[in-house]
Amino acid sequence: MAFLSIISLVLAAVAAGEPLLGKRQALNQSIPATTTLNGSATINPTAFAMPFVLNVEDMWDLLIGPVSSASITTTVSATPVPSSSLIPPPPLYYSPFPTGQQYPMESKNESWSFPKDFWWGVAGAAFQIEGAVKAEGRGPSVWDALGRVTGFESNNYTADITNNNYYMYKQDIARIAALSVKAYSFSISWSRIMPFGSGPVNEEAIAHYNDVINTCLEYGVIPMATLYHWDTPLAIQDTYGGWLSENIVNDFVEYARVAFGRFGDRVQYWFTVNEPIVFCDQYPLPAQYFKNFTIPYQHQPYYCGQNVLLAHSQAYGLGKQMMPNSTISYKNNGGYKVPLTNSTADAQAVQRAWDFNEGWFSDPIFLTGDYNDNVKTYVSTFLRPFTTAEKQTILGSADIYAHDAYTAQFYFAPDAGIEACLADTTNPLYPACANTSYTYSAADGNWLIGAAADPLAPWLHKATDWLPAFLHYLADTWAGDKPLAVTEFGFAEPFEADKTLLPDILFDPVRSSYFHDYMRAMLVAMSEGVNIAGCLAWSFYDNFEWASGFSVRFGMQYVNFTEDTLPRYYKASFFEYKSAFDIYQEK
Repeated sequence: MAFLSIISLVLAAVAAGEPLLGKRQALNQSIPATTTLNGSATINPTAFAMPFVLNVEDMWDLLIGPVSSASITTTVSATPVPSSSLIPPPPLYYSPFPTGQQYPMESKNESWSFPKDFWWGVAGAAFQIEGAVKAEGRGPSVWDALGRVTGFESNNYTADITNNNYYMYKQDIARIAALSVKAYSFSISWSRIMPFGSGPVNEEAIAHYNDVINTCLEYGVIPMATLYHWDTPLAIQDTYGGWLSENIVNDFVEYARVAFGRFGDRVQYWFTVNEPIVFCDQYPLPAQYFKNFTIPYQHQPYYCGQNVLLAHSQAYGLGKQMMPNSTISYKNNGGYKVPLTNSTADAQAVQRAWDFNEGWFSDPIFLTGDYNDNVKTYVSTFLRPFTTAEKQTILGSADIYAHDAYTAQFYFAPDAGIEACLADTTNPLYPACANTSYTYSAADGNWLIGAAADPLAPWLHKATDWLPAFLHYLADTWAGDKPLAVTEFGFAEPFEADKTLLPDILFDPVRSSYFHDYMRAMLVAMSEGVNIAGCLAWSFYDNFEWASGFSVRFGMQYVNFTEDTLPRYYKASFFEYKSAFDIYQEK
């Protein structure tokens, strides 16, 4: 399905609340100069466009097409979690019968502890869990469109239903509360609040998220809200290119104003955007489905990044005005970067990797208000520089250093060297010019850095032994006197989606080992002086994992997607995660 040339004008008018009939003048202004109106011949007939009224339902029909609905389409009240579901697996717990197992119990390390106010919790994202994509006035996002691109999604899955969290959130919150989880990090769907990305506010969406927040508070769970987790409203993507245009800055800040104003009296913790390194690197979006823009493909991620910094920093400033006691940040991401060898070239490659990943956003926000030298050298050839006022707004626009810290990997210089890479803009490693590996060097035996996750998550390995060094680096390089927060970490159990026996699915040994070792590595870092405020595990249940659909599983709860009621079951890893706080958190 191709996008129609009229959509950008139509959506802009709808978002502004303007009538579309009679918009002849605006249409005329949108037609290239080579086109002649009033009955004369035209050089470019593809520029013809006709105005018409477009509502949210029309937008779904025109741009997306049919969507699936769950069997449950009203909000479900929570029911008590059966006590039988709260029994941890061995070796965390031994039932009276049968007897005879022997396990060398780990003694408690009395030098480790999580402070009483350390918040530990779980995370999810709106598009990945909510489903109900057309319910109660939600507009489509770019990911609703991507799900219709043949071959883009694993097995052509969509998130039309996914976990149906939109109607089952009360039970989902009750289930995490039953395991004494302290915090729940969820994202708000921008296109639910503002179906066109700007303009009218959807009061039904406001009522929904109000109840999500109130349900958290009812169960004693801290609500933490993310404004944007990759689901750009389709209207603004098609109108002006989404994050490619500075137009998004004002639209995002206005969306933030609505969210802060409606929910800020009960939500203290806010994240503006999730992992800009990832969603900016998704540009350019697939040309066969989205409108093309004139920005060269290789530059598009950095236009996105610049607009993210502007939007985030302005939303932060607004949030601190509206909610002075709030904690606001954004979520960075990336793994620990280990030089493959002790060579100078590999050390330089590691630094360039930091600069073009975490440093891309961390340096402006935490250190200087502007890009680091390596990034600036590249982007200064096509991006406008930040103004002095913008630098002042960007610098310091985060109250904590929030990082999605899953793993680690090795970095090394390109085979032809860094300088040769920098001289060749066609090199696939350009502009960072740092190569990566998940195995030690040949001199060190070519061993994996850690157990591999599912093949559909090839970037993820159980490299928990590198976590203390990772956390020290983040604290020493960027956080400074601000606390760290590990806002996502988790593991995709290998081939879990292929399992069919429920007991086999629920016993996830590699993920359990990951959480066991990860929490102890965090305790080591904290005992060495790293200031960590809290952590959020990904994900609190199996969900829609973007382009991998349901083919890869990160959940600490199993969801049976083949049953209409979508039943949830705790996995062993959830109890392993909880165990760390049962043992080490101060009461």
